[in-house]
Amino acid sequence: MLLTAYLLALLAILLAWPVPVALSRAQWTSRSPFAAMVLWQSIALAGGLSMIGAMLVYGLEPLGDNLLQALRRAIGIVLGNRATDELHFWHLFALCAAALLGTHLIFTLGLTYARITTQRRRHRELLEVLSSPSGAIERTLVINHPAPVAYCLPGGSRSVTVLSDGLLEALSPAELAAVVDHERAHLTQRHHLLLWSFEAWRQALPGLPTTRLSRAAVSSLVEMLADDIARRTTPDETLVRAIALVALGGSAAEEPAGLPAVVRPQPAAEPGMPDEGGASLAARVSRLLTPRPPLSRARTTAVLAGSGLLLAVPTVLLLAPGLVG
Repeated sequence: MLLTAYLLALLAILLAWPVPVALSRAQWTSRSPFAAMVLWQSIALAGGLSMIGAMLVYGLEPLGDNLLQALRRAIGIVLGNRATDELHFWHLFALCAAALLGTHLIFTLGLTYARITTQRRRHRELLEVLSSPSGAIERTLVINHPAPVAYCLPGGSRSVTVLSDGLLEALSPAELAAVVDHERAHLTQRHHLLLWSFEAWRQALPGLPTTRLSRAAVSSLVEMLADDIARRTTPDETLVRAIALVALGGSAAEEPAGLPAVVRPQPAAEPGMPDEGGASLAARVSRLLTPRPPLSRARTTAVLAGSGLLLAVPTVLLLAPGLVG
């Protein structure tokens, strides 16, 4: 079991620093944002599993030859209220650290969800007062503001797209259709759930490069995925004009009066964080102005297979009895 703990610790270190740094600099991700998104999810899940697993395996090492056997013995000791001299200080320290880290991650996930849910509820209440339904576009609200504003507000069956008067006046019908398709793609593909989990991961472990880089990368990738939906029915040059008008017009104006910032699938920077929106916007526009062919099927399959393997390695190390001594 000791070798298993060391291997898991090594994997956790690799996924906490060099791997996310290398992936954040990769040029192929914009050519296949879906595959890149799957890979980032695998890195986050495998990294968390490896960190907790390494401490858990090390702490339980004296109690068995594999994790399952050691867990059964540990449960028997706890339920039977029996003392044991097999676990020394560092074993108990590792077990406490694993329990604290796991609890911290779960608590932060729930706390982030509660905060986002509260913000969205308050925002929806304000929209009921300050907006009116669009008669021309289904499930769309219009706010009275001169700046071009467009975003979506997730909420299950109550999900809506929010547009401003300034946007409706600034965009042509084709550009407006592209913006609406983009925002609705966020809703149909549940991008807010992805951002919720990665935001919680960043809040839980803000010092790790993997949490900061993954949050920034996912924010950019969800925008590219939504762009890909919009460009199915809209020429790239039309989509670029719409993106530029919304981005430049929105950044040059103040927020709509009375409307707080809402957590939504947009790459806007948060307080205390570097501005990730500019880099995301540049990457989106660049891939539309100078389109490159998507990754080949073989390379995409390799990335997806590697993502699955990356997640399988810590799982197998933890659960396969006797695989590693």
